[in-house]
Amino acid sequence: MGVIFVTGGAGFIGSAFVRLVLDERSGIEIVDLDALTYAGNLENLAGVDGSRHTFIKGDICDRDTVMGAVPEEADAIFNFAAESHVDRSIYSADEFLRTNILGTQVLLDAARAKKVKRFVQVSTDEVMGSLPDDSDEYFTEDSALKPNSPYAASKAAAEFCVRAARKTHGLDTVVTRCGNNYGPRQFPEKLIPLMIANAASDEPLPVYGDGMNVRDWIYVDDHCRGIWLAYERGRSGEIYNIGARNEMHNIDVVRAILDALNKPHSLVKFIEDRPGHDRRYAIDPTRSETELGWNPKVKWEDGLTATIRWYQENQAWVEHVRTGEYREYYKGMYDARLAASEPRS
Repeated sequence: MGVIFVTGGAGFIGSAFVRLVLDERSGIEIVDLDALTYAGNLENLAGVDGSRHTFIKGDICDRDTVMGAVPEEADAIFNFAAESHVDRSIYSADEFLRTNILGTQVLLDAARAKKVKRFVQVSTDEVMGSLPDDSDEYFTEDSALKPNSPYAASKAAAEFCVRAARKTHGLDTVVTRCGNNYGPRQFPEKLIPLMIANAASDEPLPVYGDGMNVRDWIYVDDHCRGIWLAYERGRSGEIYNIGARNEMHNIDVVRAILDALNKPHSLVKFIEDRPGHDRRYAIDPTRSETELGWNPKVKWEDGLTATIRWYQENQAWVEHVRTGEYREYYKGMYDARLAASEPRS
């Protein structure tokens, strides 16, 4: 039986990956390290197969913890652990630089020391910056790295650390980049769960700027399948873009949620834009499609319906994560902006 080491496995994408692997790969055991920061939640792992999943609470920046947790000659390390919310990185970059750069280097060192067979770095399309409005340009694996936020800069730096580990030490590495994920168990600071929760409570839906920013949306399980295929079939040292070819304006995503919940568009409030807000992301996933045999299985309409249904059926989870620190964050991020805005349909 194979053993893989997953970091950030109690987060949104990490927990989806853990569930997918345990469901679809019977011969795999998982050792899962997560610091359980505000976005990590053990409830995300409720019901997983405990005989094949070992959870360890720990920080990827803690070298002793990581060295003690990584299994000798593990088949792979999958690094999902990251500070990932752009708004928070604008407020303070410190934790993003620490976790996303230093933490990645600690994991790379552990991979070499423990003779791990392959290192998979889960990255983001945001490292490539922003594409022009209404153009036919797409991000490819060869696009220049032009990060525009502290978050994106920290993820780009992490990619350079991975590249250096391969070039200097011969570590077998693969990097994946993906667009905006959605699905069950996503922390409600992100667009779709935030809008679902606010709409369900008839609260204002804050939308940055004119709402015309474009994102490439993918259902989280489709992303996780792509990551596994990159590990299983990807060429050493290669980068793989994972995208569903599903570009949408933010305002259209918000209105789709309101329509699904039979809520009025008047709940939308356009607020002051955030600094350095990238205008358009769009991924060309041709390499993943041709080399890995990957294609998305979940259509946008079906994925959104399933996502909304999950949040409706798991109100206890929603209320739990929307208390305490999240409430303070929400007030600081949106209250003043909402007070200065006016609703528009």
